[in-house]
Amino acid sequence: MLRSSSLHRRSLDRNDKNTLASEAQRSVWSRKRSYTMLSPCDTRDGPVVKAATESLETGNLNHVLIWVPKESEEELRGIFEKALLARKAGADAQAVADDWFFENTIRLHRAGEGAAFTGLKPPGLSEGPVVPRADRAIETGDPKETIEFTLKTIEDDLTRRFHHVRETKRYDVDDVAAGREYVEAFVGWVTYSHQLYMSVLHPPGHGDH
Repeated sequence: MLRSSSLHRRSLDRNDKNTLASEAQRSVWSRKRSYTMLSPCDTRDGPVVKAATESLETGNLNHVLIWVPKESEEELRGIFEKALLARKAGADAQAVADDWFFENTIRLHRAGEGAAFTGLKPPGLSEGPVVPRADRAIETGDPKETIEFTLKTIEDDLTRRFHHVRETKRYDVDDVAAGREYVEAFVGWVTYSHQLYMSVLHPPGHGDH
């Protein structure tokens, strides 16, 4: 049977350290794109539209101005003033003006993140199990539920991957297919652990949601 120590040396030699770093970086960007697709910021019930609504209702742009980058302030201000004027033309005009303001605000918000604007999404889209918990934590001032849920998910997945490595390690040296399964599990375990660590050290920015 292969010795784990010799396999470890072969896996991390021959530029594999650079490979692990590259894989980790690709994983970070993959998570960035995934989170962008699940972003709650471009939905009608998301925080950007809520802030934009408050700005329209109060006439104070500052409620939503925090959601766009500084370089987009003047553009949004002009859009806001036009929307306020259009809203005075009646209920139908107000609905159109509101949506126009929402869409442009989200567009500028997404541009500041380096992400494309893909339209104003309907409310109630699934954000997965973490986002609602994170939102509740902000409202309640208690992050415990979010932290416990996230850590438990990571712990369960790491444990599953580790046990898979241990199980596949017991293979016959003459069973090459089984040996390759072990190598795949081994590299997967090491790389995945490294990716998680790197994502904590270098987390994606807000623009990567």
